[in-house]
Amino acid sequence: MRVTLSGFICVLLASVCSACGPGRGYGKRRHPKKLTPLAYKQFIPNVAEKTLGASGKYEGKITRNSERFKDLTPNYNPDISFKDEENTNADRLMTQRCKDKLNSLAISVMNQWPGVKLRVTEGWDEDGHHSEESLHYEGRAVDITTSDRDKTKYGMLSRLAVEAGFDWVYYESKAHIHCSVKAENSVAAKSGGCFPAASSVALPDGRTKPVKKLKAGDQVLSADTEGNIFSTEFLMFMDQDSTTRRQFYVLETGEPERRLRLTPAHLVFVTHTNRTDLFDASAIYASNVLLGQNILVMDDTESDHLKAATVKRIYIEEHEGSYAPVTSHGTILIDQVLVSCYAVIEDHTLAHWAFAPLRLARAFMSTAGLLMECQREGIHWYSEVLFQISTWLLNENSFHPLGMSKSLDSQFEKLLA
Repeated sequence: MRVTLSGFICVLLASVCSACGPGRGYGKRRHPKKLTPLAYKQFIPNVAEKTLGASGKYEGKITRNSERFKDLTPNYNPDISFKDEENTNADRLMTQRCKDKLNSLAISVMNQWPGVKLRVTEGWDEDGHHSEESLHYEGRAVDITTSDRDKTKYGMLSRLAVEAGFDWVYYESKAHIHCSVKAENSVAAKSGGCFPAASSVALPDGRTKPVKKLKAGDQVLSADTEGNIFSTEFLMFMDQDSTTRRQFYVLETGEPERRLRLTPAHLVFVTHTNRTDLFDASAIYASNVLLGQNILVMDDTESDHLKAATVKRIYIEEHEGSYAPVTSHGTILIDQVLVSCYAVIEDHTLAHWAFAPLRLARAFMSTAGLLMECQREGIHWYSEVLFQISTWLLNENSFHPLGMSKSLDSQFEKLLA
């Protein structure tokens, strides 16, 4: 009994998110991936550093007399070696997000090469040694090596930096790796899994409704494992925010033309074939979708079955409002594209199991006439508690880097107060 209970708790806690999740049988269990070193001059993501898809725009140089100087925090991690050639400790100063990613990378370096530490050669620059509008001037960039300065390790070091959650990693030179992060006030740095307020959901009668207008008990469209479209009940929002502007990935397809908008950490079903069932599909982060992959969409000619459509264009837009709907089946058709209701952790099957107690409790309360449909804005308490507990139990690398919102910590503390 104890083993069974422990197993259930592990399943419950291992898959938390800021949103929603898929039904049973969809996709495949993901095994730890093999890490591939970056090639010389390769950068990830494959966009310019100061674009929205990477570390974002330059926000101005920080000096010791700037009001923003208070936003920089020193990093005294003993597992990191700082070159500090200026003897001013400037290389130790960085934004909190940069510090968090750097500390995570330091652990990965020691695990990868026992006895070797992470080494920082450049951090915050107050002397103007870098190019104009360099993120080093804001404490958002670091140049790194290993403590043994073994250049054969730098390709793998770059990959470890990507896995640690840096928003842009560049194998810039034979002498170092360049890494940078989004600004602390960037909404992209604090996005879980949602859809913009203007996104539409498909209804059984053929109409559509803006996701923000969904009410508990509404019937919306989803699909089974064979790609057949059917209706499922909308239960609640795991997160709803009507005012904040956020950045959303936009996935555009060709035949038929579809345009899906969702946060980078949200899960969407992709296939590498033209099959329209979900047995060959995997649920991956929106930020990991590649051009040429297929997503599953509503067919214009066959309204009761999904169709595979090829992603032709990927870009980023900013929209006001964000909503994370949960259905009893765990999937939903948003903007005529089948998506998971879950985010932040790239395992939708476990996510769906993790929310099973909430679905059961809601069904019981509904039957007993005890269900209260009023839901305030913000993150649902159940999702928030699961997420917070998981951050205590799981390595930060288990989460999408853009799904780790500091706001959850403060809200959880309010919940316990």
